This record gives sequence, structure tokens and C-alpha cells, in this order.
Amino acid sequence: MTNTVLEVGTGVFIISIVWIAFVVFGMMLLRASGSAKLGIIPIFLLALTITLVLVFFPRSPETTPPFKETEIVDSLFIGRYVLLAVVSAAFLGLLFTLLPFHFLEPVYAKALRTQ
Repeated sequence: MTNTVLEVGTGVFIISIVWIAFVVFGMMLLRASGSAKLGIIPIFLLALTITLVLVFFPRSPETTPPFKETEIVDSLFIGRYVLLAVVSAAFLGLLFTLLPFHFLEPVYAKALRTQ
């Protein structure tokens, strides 16, 4: 691993620093008098939140793949969609241009039998 501190991952190191800081601030706040003692609650919740975020949302996968997978990239992606949009617009334009001619075509009455 390239991102190690003292042979452990960076996240484990950050979690330990957060909890050591919490213990230090907690001891200082517990020795305080009055309502300052209640300041330990938001500090505990902050440390717990940081820990949960680092545990449940890791930056990298737990195991690195042994080889790099080849990615298939469509370099003509935008061009194809532009071409599809132009062809679709032309088709719809021609369709709605020809529909009135189809519906408005005169239908001539058939002649009655003449005797």
C-alpha cells in the first residue's frame, strides 16, 4: 500500500487521532464546572460522525485489483447522438408534412348506376 502511515491505512490513523483528541477534550470538559460539562456531547457526536463516515464511505476499495481493467470508451458518443437527433427531427418533420396530404386527399364519390 502506498498510502500508509505507521503501516496502517490513512483512515485508521485519522480515526485514532480523532478519538485521542476526543478523549483529551473530554477530560478537559469533564473537569469544567457548570454547563460546560455538556460540551462533551457535541464533541462525542462529532467524533462518532467522523468515524462512521470514514468506515462506511471508504475512498478506495478494500482490495486493489491485480490488473487494470481495460475501459471501452466510445469516442464518437456525441457525434452519434447529434446524428440521431438530426435524423429524428428530419423524420418527424417529413412525417408531419406528409400527414396533411394523406388526410386531406379528396375522395371522389362513385357514380351511381346509370341506366
